[in-house]
Amino acid sequence: MTSSQQFLIAIERPRCLHCQTRMLLERVWPGPIGFEHRLFECPKCDRVQTSVIVSDPLKSKVVGWLGGELRTPN
Repeated sequence: MTSSQQFLIAIERPRCLHCQTRMLLERVWPGPIGFEHRLFECPKCDRVQTSVIVSDPLKSKVVGWLGGELRTPN
């Protein structure tokens, strides 16, 4: 099991639409701000599925905004 697969719990791993086997996370890459793309592959039938997932806001570029850099107009 790779390190990228270890952080996923069963609920976050989708089932293959073809055979219903839990898919494995193969790749993660950045998407639009606040999102990331995830590529899942079925170990049984080798089908792939790509999802766009909301990324963790505390680990994204919006941390400054959450920390209060953005102020209301005076």
